[in-house]
Amino acid sequence: MKITYDPDTDTLTVVLKDTPVAESDEDKPGVILDFDDQGDVVGFEILDASRRVTDPRHVEFTAVA
Repeated sequence: MKITYDPDTDTLTVVLKDTPVAESDEDKPGVILDFDDQGDVVGFEILDASRRVTDPRHVEFTAVA
């Protein structure tokens, strides 16, 4: 998984699976879902991220065993 925040475009991008994107769909305004050729979600983008998330520059990751 890869998470990128671009302050120039204020876009937060989350890549769940490193595979080519076959289709993208703006499911809700400002949230774009990326799909592979099998129709599985492989990533998403959040536009105007600084308005939609608490701190787009901070990520906390926890793996639950």
